[in-house]
Amino acid sequence: MAVLCVDAGTTMVKAVMFDDDGRELKVVRQATQVHRRAPGFSEQDMYSVWDAVVFTVRSVVHGVTEPVRMLSFTAQGDGCWLVGKDGRPTGPAILWNDGRASDIVDRWDSDGVLDTAFHTNGNFGFAGTSGAIMKWLRDNDRQRLEDSHKALYCNGWLFLKFTGEFAVDESDAASPFLDIMTREYSPALLDLYGMPWVESLLPGVRPDSDRVGSLQELAAAELRLPVGLPVVMAPFDIPATAIGIGAVSTGQACTILGTTLSTGMAISTPELYGTPSGMTLPSGVPGAYLRSLAAMSGVETIAWGMGLMGLDNPNWLSDLAQTTEPGADGIMFHPYLSPAGERAPFRDSRARGSISGLSFEHTKSHLARAMLEGLSYVVRDCLDASTEPATEVRLTGGGANSSFWCQLIADVSGIRTSRSVDSEIGAKGAFLTALVATGVEPDIATAVDRYVFTRDVFEPDAANHAVYDDLFADFSAIRESVAEQWPRLAASRSRHSNLLPTG
Repeated sequence: MAVLCVDAGTTMVKAVMFDDDGRELKVVRQATQVHRRAPGFSEQDMYSVWDAVVFTVRSVVHGVTEPVRMLSFTAQGDGCWLVGKDGRPTGPAILWNDGRASDIVDRWDSDGVLDTAFHTNGNFGFAGTSGAIMKWLRDNDRQRLEDSHKALYCNGWLFLKFTGEFAVDESDAASPFLDIMTREYSPALLDLYGMPWVESLLPGVRPDSDRVGSLQELAAAELRLPVGLPVVMAPFDIPATAIGIGAVSTGQACTILGTTLSTGMAISTPELYGTPSGMTLPSGVPGAYLRSLAAMSGVETIAWGMGLMGLDNPNWLSDLAQTTEPGADGIMFHPYLSPAGERAPFRDSRARGSISGLSFEHTKSHLARAMLEGLSYVVRDCLDASTEPATEVRLTGGGANSSFWCQLIADVSGIRTSRSVDSEIGAKGAFLTALVATGVEPDIATAVDRYVFTRDVFEPDAANHAVYDDLFADFSAIRESVAEQWPRLAASRSRHSNLLPTG
């Protein structure tokens, strides 16, 4: 028997076949297109995402002799995937990285709405949340809302196509209208946002105990799978990745070294009264949560550094970095390179990167090490933001291919890091969720112990950690000092950008 899992990301849909031992038998990937028809817009044709699911599922099943026991899936989170009563899209999906509602969110922020909501919801709002998008539509495209029956997420859209049911799981529903303690929609939050009218558009929330549907006839014909096959809606991709890599017990952390540096910590109780930032999500483990902080700059910073130094291979950056000592001979790099500033563990849209301590004595090797150290300090910064200390950090994403960086994060944080043998961690999370949801395994912790396989472990070097403990204090102090100048630099950019030639 085999379990078929789908991970529908923003730019790639993947179908993975797992055997009964949790090993990847076959993986098929299909790129999807994001459309940007106006400044700040980020959309997808909802049917094109479904077509990619159909293609990858058909392809991964072809040639696999084991019968499929069940289908489980995860997908990108946030955004707004509106459908009518007939289940058909009322327009393109508006994605999590869409910025059209930025002015609305800025007003909510300045009015204190986002801070107040965080104390109930545990999630700090941004322009790509369904609430902000629907407020923008009400102001700018009210007819579309009137034509819509439910505001789904990508996971909900796929569950509708698979089973014919309108639903959302707790992780997707978490932002922006869920009371994170009761895991039910909060009338108080709807009123706080001035959006009580949106309640009829919200799909019913499925708890962890109610994830399973049945493959309907039309979808079965398209996918070439049996009618009635169990279909499991796993959490969306961030908590699914934490499950897939085994970060499910309190104190275990998962860091995705990807486009962003997304660090999630398994916690037992929501942290609602710290600095409002990041996300607090039902983790897919009953009664547990994932505190997720996604810093804006990740491996894109490495690509930027490679371009500056004329390097074609990211391995060369690690190779250069290894030729110098911890601390990069006094260079300190603050990797806040996103034009949107920073959102975790602190929030400042004016934040910008900097390199301190340069002299003629420094080489590419020093810069390479400073860049990787700076990114590692950001990971530690996010780990330290949780009230529950991390006991281990499980690493995934493209950056985890660098053994040097994995060791560096261990040395900087003082916490053991590890990597998985699996290539598709989100799909593995869907696999584990399916085993529990269908009663094959009693709980997620048991499933993780049985099916998550560690490739290698990186223990912190005590001497290096002592050095980095001192350097991290410097990193934090220098950032606070430089941050005092961010407003002035932002004003300067604003003044002088108007003076640039337009061609």
